[in-house]
Amino acid sequence: MSKRDFYETLGVERTASEEELKKAYRNMARRHHPDLQTGEAQKKASEEKFKEVNEAYETLSDQDKRKRYDMFGHAGAQQGAGPEGFGFGGSGFGDAFNDIFEDFFGGQRGGNRAERGNDLQYNLDLTFEEAVYGKEAKLKIPRWEMCDDCKGTGAKNTASVKTCPSCKGAGQMRFQQGFFSITRPCGQCDGAGRVVTEPCSACQGRQRIYRERTIAVHIPAGIESGMRLRLSNEGEHGVNSGPPGDLYVAITVKPHQVFRRQGQDILCDVPVHIVTAILGGKLEVPTLKGNTVIKVPAGTQQDKTLRIKGLGIPSLKGQSTGDQLFVIKVQIPTKLTARQKELLKEFGKESGMSMEEDSDGFLDKMKTFFE
Repeated sequence: MSKRDFYETLGVERTASEEELKKAYRNMARRHHPDLQTGEAQKKASEEKFKEVNEAYETLSDQDKRKRYDMFGHAGAQQGAGPEGFGFGGSGFGDAFNDIFEDFFGGQRGGNRAERGNDLQYNLDLTFEEAVYGKEAKLKIPRWEMCDDCKGTGAKNTASVKTCPSCKGAGQMRFQQGFFSITRPCGQCDGAGRVVTEPCSACQGRQRIYRERTIAVHIPAGIESGMRLRLSNEGEHGVNSGPPGDLYVAITVKPHQVFRRQGQDILCDVPVHIVTAILGGKLEVPTLKGNTVIKVPAGTQQDKTLRIKGLGIPSLKGQSTGDQLFVIKVQIPTKLTARQKELLKEFGKESGMSMEEDSDGFLDKMKTFFE
């Protein structure tokens, strides 16, 4: 039997916000909780429905799971969560479940409960040089911040805040259901315990304003792709004067045309003429701090690595620095003059090589060996 669409299960649109998801979950969970049913058939049906509601909210309240579900359906939601990430929602499945538990069993939940703001992530691209030496970055972060005009009350002034006439400021309505004392959020004030008669003109009663803020971030030397910097309390501000979330800066280092990273070392392929590789000599090579000259030993082979100590990448704690490595790529000329060919043949003869053009090659010699 195919599973029902999670959005349909909670009765929300696919564009529903986190608050809308949470509110829908609480309503559906209260409606279908088995303990509120009387007959056995009703209890059994409610148990199945309650499981569906929990599964739907557990998936959609998680940013990563929700993205996978939106892309791949139920199969995507069942995949692993992958690398450790962070929650973008200030309230998760646990908070909503605790709300339901408190509602059923009479927990005294304050009407003006402060909620932590959402975490945010900023994806920052760095050049290879910036990752090696670090930098001071200025990031423009759009986020929800507490309204300065009303100081997060959502009201025009203090006189515009009245005690809710239905719940008398408790934020809750208590009902007796069989053996259970059930507490539910007040419908008139939505659990706030107060009502705003005249909302703040700046935030329209939302308590927060969406604005862009420039934040200075120190990027440490030696940072790598995939790392994240955490800036505490730089995320979105919470509602009801709740604490702000955190800002995470995710790092991606763009590849360099010449250099590449290997741990704390910087690698660079350098072409070397065959004569220099054989006889040795000096070679001008690039580094991040400018060109320099290294000595190529006589008889240098292909892919041999030459090293300059201390020209690599510093550790994040600054306790050590890697090296600059040069990987030798011997260049063999493809076009030779008659004189160059003659000299190479003489060199071959001096080395004991057979220079006859029709002499047996290596494969021919192998065939003869096995005959």
